[in-house]
Amino acid sequence: MITFAIVSFLMFATPGPGVLSLAGVGAAFGWRQGFLYMAGLFVGHLLVSLAVITGLSAIILAEPVVRTILLFSSAGYLGYLAFRIALAGSKIAFIEILRAPGFVAGMSLQFINPKAYAVHTTFFTGFAFHPGSFAVEISLKLVILNTTWLLLHTLWLYMGYRLHELQLSSKVQNWINIFMALCLCLVISLSVNSILKV
Repeated sequence: MITFAIVSFLMFATPGPGVLSLAGVGAAFGWRQGFLYMAGLFVGHLLVSLAVITGLSAIILAEPVVRTILLFSSAGYLGYLAFRIALAGSKIAFIEILRAPGFVAGMSLQFINPKAYAVHTTFFTGFAFHPGSFAVEISLKLVILNTTWLLLHTLWLYMGYRLHELQLSSKVQNWINIFMALCLCLVISLSVNSILKV
């Protein structure tokens, strides 16, 4: 169980599309809109968890056409974000590229991301620590995952919100944009690579 908790922490602490976009919403629109977006991300996370636990995701993703559509929808959206970030110049990119995304946008991002299904499949099919009861193990995993998810995503939202309040020079803001764009490009390439190997 400790190994599972550590892996959960590391997985959710690592920058990905959800946390990067959440930090951006916090930077651009503040706490209220950020929490609304985070609520959507969380519900999307729960739906993906339930789809994996019930086996529904295995049925849906067994169809190569569906998996390919989800992959390119997700990669296309993240590629668009990376492109806009890189061209944002001296303004913090998310201020310009996002139009007050809310609950539905957050939920949709989780739902179309094939990488989310792969990660959740690893969480729920690996790391067996209570072989005596599947229900107990899944319940404990959900508590650990959701607690870790909420704490770390709230931290990312806070960091984005604080970024907005800093008076950074144009040069520093430009470097932040380039770094964010490169991070998203790395996320895209790793996601596409991992899904295409399946």
